[in-house]
Amino acid sequence: MSSEVKHSTESNQDRSDIAIKVSNLSKCYHIYEQPRDRLKQFILPTLRRSARLENKQYFREFWALRDVSFEIRKGQAVGIIGRNGSGKSTLLQMICGTLNPSSGSIETHGRIAALLELGAGFNPEFTGRENVYMNASVLGLKKAEIDARYDDIVSFADIGDFIEQPVKTYSSGMIVRLAFAVQAQIEPDILIVDEALAVGDAKFQAKCFERLRQLKENGTSILLVTHSTEQIVTHCTHAVLLNNGQVVEQGDPRRISNRYLDLLFGKERRSKPAETKALTSPQEKEKVTDYTSPDYCSLNVSEDAYSQRPGYNPHEYRWGDGAARILDYYIAAEGEAYPTSYTVGQEIVLVISVSFIHQVFRPILGITIKTKEGVTVFGANSETLDFEEFKTSGHAGTVVRVGARFNCRLGSGDYFISLGVASRQSEEIVPHDRRYDSIHIQVRPDEDFFGLVNLDLKLSASQ
Repeated sequence: MSSEVKHSTESNQDRSDIAIKVSNLSKCYHIYEQPRDRLKQFILPTLRRSARLENKQYFREFWALRDVSFEIRKGQAVGIIGRNGSGKSTLLQMICGTLNPSSGSIETHGRIAALLELGAGFNPEFTGRENVYMNASVLGLKKAEIDARYDDIVSFADIGDFIEQPVKTYSSGMIVRLAFAVQAQIEPDILIVDEALAVGDAKFQAKCFERLRQLKENGTSILLVTHSTEQIVTHCTHAVLLNNGQVVEQGDPRRISNRYLDLLFGKERRSKPAETKALTSPQEKEKVTDYTSPDYCSLNVSEDAYSQRPGYNPHEYRWGDGAARILDYYIAAEGEAYPTSYTVGQEIVLVISVSFIHQVFRPILGITIKTKEGVTVFGANSETLDFEEFKTSGHAGTVVRVGARFNCRLGSGDYFISLGVASRQSEEIVPHDRRYDSIHIQVRPDEDFFGLVNLDLKLSASQ
């Protein structure tokens, strides 16, 4: 196996607009069952070759990464997402040069700053000030450059007098504040962040992402590793999904985020949805459980009519094991069925029909509303709302109609409603039918406010 790692210190004047190029990258570890097997592997293969005996390995191979390829352009923010153990941290260590690949090649152009592990590169016995100078020096800054940026680093970290205390006295949040402040304030050509921001509080995270936005506008390439699909959709222009050390898919962050959720909760389409059984006989129709009894809507209870409704998004992302299926939906605003748009303040009624193909114990119905960028505005399910009627449904061969009502307080723009039916088996959530971004709604402009949500703000004054 051959491997090649090229790190260029050329900055943005480089002829190419590629910041990172990863080609067929693989990393293999040798796993020894017993300590003596390591010694055997060191000595015996040479002796066996000398004796012209068949070679024998005393280890098993574990491929942390296999044939991973992607490119990151200058000024691009790329998200790496995947389940634990998918190879994300291994990939980042090889890009940073702290780990050698087994095969493949890596090319990087420009100075790399990385936040891989909490407190990595910090000496716990040194003060915060001493660690700032040491860390920045490792990143290639001269003392005069560090002096010029020191106040900005301390201000961004916002840890007060602790800057003069040993790092071993810091909390985890304080460590990540100082570490990020150093990495971000030196304005690197490539910034790599591996889940470190998850430690900070909400205000610090907001400040970090604002700094990431500024760096990206200034031409810094950002590689962000996170389990948050919203961070991927909001802050990245490209995403790469890893699973079992391989690239499953890469491209649009919203699509990749949905695919990740598929892997995380849907067992990657572990089985095709079962065909819906038509409820044609009077005896079967008597099994239909109607909890809402709306006189104003008609829902199909025998076949999947979802895609025939106005507002259906043909680009929905659907998966599940098929034990239950969402057949149809009805949506109305103040009596108007399937309106082309909605007005702030209107009451929206959403009714769906769910067919249980197999017995489902304590089913869970979820409803989520997201912006077109993938940011969740609202989400709830029958468990969080303690909706007992749905918990006790789930009998094979029955259909349940469930109605929801909510006041439209959304800002003007496009939104997508996601629906899902699942159940909990021990600690595992099993998806039966999840229809992500399946209903498109458009909210008309409102002059009284701006933003995502109308909080019904009231003003008052007094003398």
